[in-house]
Amino acid sequence: MTFDTAALATLKLRPMADANRNLANRILIGLVIGALAGVLTLGLGHFYQPALTFMQKVSTSVFDPLGQVFLRMLFFVVIPLVFSSLASGVTQIGQLDKLGPLAGRTFTLFFANMAIAVALGLVMMAIVNPGNHLDATAKDALMAQYGGDAIKHVATSGGQPSFSFAMLVDMFMPRNLLGAVTGQSRGSLGEVLPLILFAILLGAVGTQLPADKRQKLQDSLDLVTELMTGIVHFALRLAPYAVAAMLYSVVVKIGVDIILALGVFVLGCVGVMVLHLFGTMSIWLKMFTKRSPRVFFRQIKTVLVTAFSTSSSNATMPTSIDCARETLKVSPSTTGFVIPLGATMNMSGTALYEGCVVLFVAQVFGVDLTMAQQLTLLVLSVLSAVAVAGIPGGSLPLIAGLLASFGIPPEGIGIVLGADRILDMARTTVNVGCDLVTAVIVDEKMQLIDAGKPTAES
Repeated sequence: MTFDTAALATLKLRPMADANRNLANRILIGLVIGALAGVLTLGLGHFYQPALTFMQKVSTSVFDPLGQVFLRMLFFVVIPLVFSSLASGVTQIGQLDKLGPLAGRTFTLFFANMAIAVALGLVMMAIVNPGNHLDATAKDALMAQYGGDAIKHVATSGGQPSFSFAMLVDMFMPRNLLGAVTGQSRGSLGEVLPLILFAILLGAVGTQLPADKRQKLQDSLDLVTELMTGIVHFALRLAPYAVAAMLYSVVVKIGVDIILALGVFVLGCVGVMVLHLFGTMSIWLKMFTKRSPRVFFRQIKTVLVTAFSTSSSNATMPTSIDCARETLKVSPSTTGFVIPLGATMNMSGTALYEGCVVLFVAQVFGVDLTMAQQLTLLVLSVLSAVAVAGIPGGSLPLIAGLLASFGIPPEGIGIVLGADRILDMARTTVNVGCDLVTAVIVDEKMQLIDAGKPTAES
C-alpha cells in the first residue's frame, strides 16, 4: 500500500484552515452585531437621550474593559514573541552572510512601501480637499468633546526632540535595555525597537555557535514561540465577543452627526488605504512573485479581519506568523525576521494616515503647505511611523508633533480623535497586509539565492 504524502499533508492542514475560516466569520458577525446595536442605540437616543447617555456609561464601564481583556491577553505575549521569533529567524539563517541580503531586501521594501502610501494619501487630500467639507458646528462640538485629550497628546509629544541621528540612536540603543522594554514611554508595551535590535544581535551571534549549540538555542526559542502562540489561541476564543463590545462602544460614543461631518475625510482615507493594500500590493505580487493576488488575499483573510478588529499590529502578529508559515508557506527564517520587524517598522497605513491628518487639520485651520513642505511631510511621516507603537492609538502623539512642526495648531488633533478608532482599524489592516506581502516577496528572493539562480533586483 502506498501513501500520497501531499494528500496527507493537505488533510492535516484542512482542520486548521477550517478553524481560521470559522474564526474570521465569527469575528465578522461580531463586527456586524456591534455596529447594528450601536446604530439602534443612537436611534433610541434620538427620542430618549437618557437611554443613550446610560449606554455610553455602560460602554465605558463594561464594554471597553471587556475589549481590554482581549487585547491585553494578546499584549502579554508580544514582548517574548517578538524576541523569540526574531532571534529564531536570524539563528535559522545559519550563515551570517545571508543576513545582509535578507535585511537589505526587507528594509528596502518597508521604506518603499511607506513612501508610496504617504504619496498616495497626499494626492488624495489635494484632490478631495476634505477639510473644507467639515461643518463649523461639528468642528466646535469635536473640539469641546476631545479638547482635553488633544491637550494631553500635545503634552506627551511636546517634550520630544525633533528627529535626528542622535534620536535614532536613542530609539534603537537606549542606555538601559530592560528599562526601555518594560517602560511606558511608547505605550503599555514599552519600547519594542531596542528589543528588536537586541534579538537580531543575539540571533547573529547564535549563527556563529557550533551546530549542536545553535540547535539547542533554536529549539529553546521555538519553544517560547509555541508557548506564546498557545496563549494567543486562548485569547482568540474571546475575540468575537470582544470585537462586538469594542465596536458598539465606538459607535455610541462617536454619534451619527460626527460621523457624517467627518465622512469625506474618513472615506478618502479608507479609499486610499484600500487602493494601496489591494492595488499597490497586487502590483508588487505580480511583479516580484508568482502568486495570484486574488488567491493571496483570500488566504490572509483571517489576518486582515483580526487586524481590523483589534487595531493593533502587535496583537495581530501571532496570527500573521501562523498564516505566513502554515498557509503562505513562507520559510520560518523569513517569517521570523520579516513579520516581527514589520509589526513595529512597516507601518505604511500609519504613515499614510499621519500625512492625511496633518493636511486635513491644515485645511481646517487655513494653513497652506507648499510642495516642498509636503515632501518634507512625506519623509517625516515615514520616519515617525517607524517609531509608532503597534497598539491602538499609538500614532496620536507623533501626529501632534508633526502638526506643531508645520506651524499648525496641535490642538487640531481633537478634530479627528472621534473618528480615529475606525481609521485605526483600517490603517492597521494595511500595515499587517503589507507585512505579509513583504514576507512572500523576500522569501522568494531568498529561495532564488539559495538555489544559486540569478535574481531580478527589485
